[in-house]
Amino acid sequence: MSLAESLNILSQIVLYLAFGCMIIVAYRNAVSLTQLLLAAYVFATRVKPSSASLDLWHRYADLALPISVIAPAFNEELSIVESVKALLALEYPEHEVIVVNDGSSDKTLATLITNFDMVKTNRQQIAALQTTELFGAYKSKTHPNLWVIDKENGRKADAANAGIGFARTPLVCVIDADSIIEPDGLLRAAEPFMLDDGKMVAVGGAIRIANGCEIRGGSLRKIGLSKNWLPRFQVVEYLRAFLTARVANAHFNTLLLISGAFGVFRRSTLVEMGGYRHDTVGEDLELVVRMHRHMREKKEDYRIDFVPEIVCWTEAPAEWGGLKNQRARWQQGALETLIKHWRMVGNPRYGRIGLFAMPQVVIEDILGPPAELIGYLVVPLAILLGLLDPIAAVAYFCMTVLFGTGLSLGTLILEEIQLRRTPSAADLARIGAAAFIENFGYRQANLVFRFIGIKRHFKKETAWSPVPRVGFGAA
Repeated sequence: MSLAESLNILSQIVLYLAFGCMIIVAYRNAVSLTQLLLAAYVFATRVKPSSASLDLWHRYADLALPISVIAPAFNEELSIVESVKALLALEYPEHEVIVVNDGSSDKTLATLITNFDMVKTNRQQIAALQTTELFGAYKSKTHPNLWVIDKENGRKADAANAGIGFARTPLVCVIDADSIIEPDGLLRAAEPFMLDDGKMVAVGGAIRIANGCEIRGGSLRKIGLSKNWLPRFQVVEYLRAFLTARVANAHFNTLLLISGAFGVFRRSTLVEMGGYRHDTVGEDLELVVRMHRHMREKKEDYRIDFVPEIVCWTEAPAEWGGLKNQRARWQQGALETLIKHWRMVGNPRYGRIGLFAMPQVVIEDILGPPAELIGYLVVPLAILLGLLDPIAAVAYFCMTVLFGTGLSLGTLILEEIQLRRTPSAADLARIGAAAFIENFGYRQANLVFRFIGIKRHFKKETAWSPVPRVGFGAA
């Protein structure tokens, strides 16, 4: 093969790659726009829930199903007292809090025992779903509805399973120990179960960034915005994820992810499924996908819902290293889930989950990130080689930057209309600026982090990469 022929083949490859990447990015943008419009429709046409906690209490105090709040904790001594106080203060007629100390190497357990006057009890599990050893159960002398389970380290899924095994209530809420639910969050999460005829198996809520907020005594005193640009970028991401994608997917009962930071589940369904899987780093995604599969294969009518008015505040990574570990883990978990449940992809047996939701995950998590990252490289190369009109490069830039910024701003408008969790016009402007600036470095870094997750998956690296926390006071 001559040099000219080799260059011609290379040119054709570059050209096809450039067009392929542009098509995939255009498709992803079209899906995002559709989700935004559908979310706007859902918000505009549904009955807006009461914004007053007192109204919720009067309406559901006699109907609310008892609920166990399960908080897996590993090395959370910086924020565990604040978090537990917030869980105990939740406005709910009957709830218990079960903190599962997952073999912490810091003073998490000692901090809990000291601050809440814990004593050892002989409470037993009614379902053993965990795979690691239990060391003991503790009950608070000052708060009768607070329990602490001490166990060998087995990661979050195993800790959540241990808590589910100790729960005695019809509903369980699994929450990150470093997260704070707004006081009426449990009532809002339980409402779909109370208004349902038994079909509801899971409910998720919106997650917001606590960095920059004032949190004292376990409660959110003042909403704020971090001075650090990294958490600001994540505010934009979370708004897009929770107020567009999940609202739209829940509307069609194709919701595949309830955030590990907050989710409410029918306990009997979790026990029937065997709880969370231990062999994945993306246990929250895998659980909901398997829940769909489980219910479809049983041919039972069911529903998984999302309530945007439920707001749970969590500390976001404030450093690049922590963000890298978090996003790589998310990508690795998505790949593991797709591989475990690949038979669902495109399979009409699983209805709209198999025909639409699972293929969308393939595009978003398998094809999308490489296509976008490769596009940043091959589109300029195609222009330099004279294979692509510079106008096409401008179109690609508009698709990846301007269009994405417009979608983010549209989501911000929805947030301001529906939830109003942004305290000032100045903060709205700062978030809007972050929606534009994130396209120049942050978005590309996230693509690299995803590739790291892909590499870890194929190298079968299963170690849990930590995300450093500074605690709510400093966040």
